[in-house]
Amino acid sequence: MNNYNEINMLQSLVDIKELKKIYSSGGGLFNPKSRSVHAVDNIDLEIYKGETLGLVGESGCGKSTLARLIIRLEKPDAGHIYYKGNNINSFSAAELKSYRSNVQMIFQDPYSSLNPRKSAVSIIREPLTIRKIGDKNKRDEMVMQLMGKVGLSKEQANRYPHEFSGGQRQRIGIARALVLNPELIIADEPVSALDVSIQAQILNLLKELKNDFGLTYLFISHDLNVIRNMSDRVAVMYLGKIVELAANVDIYSTPMHPYTKMLLSAVPSGDPKNKNRILSIKGEARYAGEKGCNFQNRCSFKIEICAQEAPPLKRYDQRRFCACHRGDSI
Repeated sequence: MNNYNEINMLQSLVDIKELKKIYSSGGGLFNPKSRSVHAVDNIDLEIYKGETLGLVGESGCGKSTLARLIIRLEKPDAGHIYYKGNNINSFSAAELKSYRSNVQMIFQDPYSSLNPRKSAVSIIREPLTIRKIGDKNKRDEMVMQLMGKVGLSKEQANRYPHEFSGGQRQRIGIARALVLNPELIIADEPVSALDVSIQAQILNLLKELKNDFGLTYLFISHDLNVIRNMSDRVAVMYLGKIVELAANVDIYSTPMHPYTKMLLSAVPSGDPKNKNRILSIKGEARYAGEKGCNFQNRCSFKIEICAQEAPPLKRYDQRRFCACHRGDSI
């Protein structure tokens, strides 16, 4: 992992400003009342060139929605995403094609994200074919080199997805994401569908590839141990909002936000002497976008203002941000 201060000197690759994505839920026969769900709720976030930014939070907090907005599989309802200073939502068709070559995604499920009717070599080669990069021989040469890089053999090139293990299928997905030589890889829960014994292999591979190809990662996971292992900085997300953003070492040594504290207190420890109390979870999760702090009815530290105003993401020092009315007083 990079030193945080080194990262802070580098340029911003992606700059997200006041980003919102709102969906409607309900409105059916058995639930006639429609409700707006703020999947991404006024997010400001930067991804620095050369870093691995970890994005962590419970399922349903909006992590994957944010990823789809960055890759422009969906459009925001408000706010902007800038890539190297350019607003991606104003891109022409040609500019969007170039952007999607530079920003690639590794998906959670390595089976459903692969075409079952295509061989491994065809899956990895397809982006080159679509963009007419090189002739067939050159494309095949590039694919074979990349397969070797991700730990697949030439003998496996003509096999189909069902003939591979889960870890091998994810290696195909990684190779497909790398074949256009992107700058940014968005890895959306890339090991959560894999056996624990295989997860470490894939994580180590991703680290090696980051160094070899000079990549930047947005690494999304609900697993705090995985995020700790992979990330330079960590953004903690809860019900559509970033509630804490800090260097890896600060998040895990001195978390500020009550939600971050709750998540970390629940991580199993291998030390039998570690008897840290798990912070209690009170009440059910609110709908994102309701009045006040999203975390208020699950928080042991709430005060009166929490029910009235949503706390902004406030800077506390050069490398730490937290969205909590009590800030560093907890």
